Amino acid sequence: MHRDAFTPSELALLSRVFAGSKIKNETATEKERRASRILAYYQAGVTDEDELELLSRQPLGR
Repeated sequence: MHRDAFTPSELALLSRVFAGSKIKNETATEKERRASRILAYYQAGVTDEDELELLSRQPLGR
C-alpha cells in the first residue's frame, strides 16, 4: 500500500522514536540517516515503538 502522507498519530510515534533514539554528539548527517532508518523500518511494517528505537541505531538490513 503506497501512501503520500502519515496520519497525526503515526507522526507522533515517529517523532517519539526519533527523540528517544538520540545519540550523543550525533552529526546532522547521522541524524538524517537515523531518521531514514526509522521511516524505512516503519514502512516495512515495524510499528512497535521500542523495536523501532532499537532498529534505528542499526544499519538497514539488505
